[in-house]
Parts: sequence; structure tokens; C-alpha cells
Amino acid sequence: MGKIMLEVNDLKTKYITRFHEDVYAVDGVSLKIEEGKSLGIAGESGCGKSTLALSLMGYYFSPLHYISGDIIVDGIKISDMKPDDVRHKILGNEIAYIPQAAMNALNPTQKIIRFIEDVIHAHDPSASKKDIYDLAKQRFEVLGLPPEVLQKHAVELSGGMKQRTVIAISTILSPKVLIADEPSSALDVTSQKMVIKMMRELMEKGFIRSMIFITHELPLLYNVTDDIMVMYAGQIVEKGTAREMVFDPIHPYSKGLMGSIIVPEAGTRDQKLTAIPGTPPNLKRPPAGCRFAERCKYATAECKGLAPMMKNFDDGRSYRCHRSVEQLREVYADE
Repeated sequence: MGKIMLEVNDLKTKYITRFHEDVYAVDGVSLKIEEGKSLGIAGESGCGKSTLALSLMGYYFSPLHYISGDIIVDGIKISDMKPDDVRHKILGNEIAYIPQAAMNALNPTQKIIRFIEDVIHAHDPSASKKDIYDLAKQRFEVLGLPPEVLQKHAVELSGGMKQRTVIAISTILSPKVLIADEPSSALDVTSQKMVIKMMRELMEKGFIRSMIFITHELPLLYNVTDDIMVMYAGQIVEKGTAREMVFDPIHPYSKGLMGSIIVPEAGTRDQKLTAIPGTPPNLKRPPAGCRFAERCKYATAECKGLAPMMKNFDDGRSYRCHRSVEQLREVYADE
């Protein structure tokens, strides 16, 4: 096993609504990412993927609140740090974030170089404008972005160019961990390919040491990440290699998720599209049993009354279900 860049143990966070109701959006998530590795997180809208991304940075602001759990970035336990220390010492150079709708993250009244100056000055107030410009110019050129972009405003850039610029800004300090929250959404196929190529280059050139890639497009994760975790109703329900999760999912939700999309990979031509019935549970009042039980056609009385624990295997694969792998394989084969 390589060096662990990010370790998360039993992380729990919640939203508090204006009516003082608790919404348990991340409930007991644990994960590890090694140096040089990438992890994909998939799941339908509202499952908690973006909340998990925000929670992993250890910087909380209302209505999101930390409950418990450990977040350790390259040996630094940031879950115990004060918010100001996290902001000035951790965000940007230890762990960085590419938000959803990143194309709208740029202030249209400022030139791109000004954003980079702000990021660097937050960690090194003594950095000169020349040094910052030289660093930005070099980094942009390496990533295939013309240096002229630095003197442009966001409104002068295409959608794909904006997205790649935001990625370059977010990684300008070479973070240990990069969290990318649907970085290729709302882009055409050509721009998606350029963004994915750019993120691979960031890893290959050592500008980032590890990556979490969040999306609902499982085929995309297969081509980008080493491992995939599937999230449902605030919990991780299965984890495996990208190939295992795409071609051999174990958990009924993972199976349903894969069956509801077209996967343009060899060996999936005969796949029939299916739909997952029902809707996710209300996380203000999570069910006592398995959170997927009401939508699962294999659910038993035990599933609805007792919450299953994660079952872990020596090869790193894990899933959350009362049934054994053999039982699940049997019911899948009978369909």
C-alpha cells in the first residue's frame, strides 16, 4: 500500500434547516486514498455526494455542520483544527475543491490573474505579482492553456475554457488532494474530453497527488478513476475497482444504478435498461433499517428493521447489505 493522502473515518455531518430540523446528509462515511490514486463517487441526485465533498475539506459554514469523525490529509487531522486555520493552512495547498457549476465561479469583473493572486496571497502575502504571473503562465502553458487567458475576463472565455481555467486556479498550489465535484457537467463531449485529459495530466505531472472525482455518470468514472464508491441516502453502499463496479456490482442499488444507464464499453451491448422504482428516503427521519429497502425488490423483513453494516473483503471490496455475495449473485442470475 502506498502513502495515504486522505483518510476519513466515520464522518458524520448534517444540515440544520431554518425550522431547526436536522438533515443527516453524510452519515458514517469512511474512505482512504493513496498517493497517485483517484477515487470516483457516484450516486443519484440528492444522495449526499456534494455535501460529502464540502465536508471533506473540514471547513464548515451554516447550514452545514460537523457532527463527528476524523478527516486526515497527509497526516494532518484537519477535523480538529479551527476554521481559520483550515482556511489559511489547509485549503488550497493541502486539499483543493472544484465546485459544481464551476463555470459560474469566476467573477466576471476580474481578470483571471487576479483570482490567482488572491489564492496565492491567502497563503503567502509576500509573493510578488511578477512571481505569481510567472508561476501562473508556466502552469497554464503546461496544461495547454494559452497565457493570454490570464489577462482575460471570464465572459471572454468559452464554457470549456472557463472550466479548465477554474481547474488550473484550484490546483495552482499543487494540493495533496483534489476534490472535483462534477467538473465535466454541462459541457459538450469535446470539452469533457479536454477536461478529463487535463485532470489526468495534473496527476501525471505531480501537480496533484490524489483525486476524488464526483459525478452521476458512471461510464465517465470508469475512464477516469481507479476505484469507485456508490453513495445512497448519505451512506456508502459499495466500493470496488472501477472495473468491478461497472461490470460486476454487488449491492442491489449499484446493480440498479448500472442498469439504468447505457455503458459504452465492450461486453455491455446486450444490457437492458431498467429503472429504480420509488424515491430516496427523507434524511430528516432516516429509516431504521436499510435505507434502500423500500426501493429494493430483494428486501426482507430484516432489511426493513435492521440497518446493515459494511462487509469488507481482503481485496478492498466492500458493500452494505444483509445478504451474502452468493445470495445476491443467485437472485441476479434468476432474473
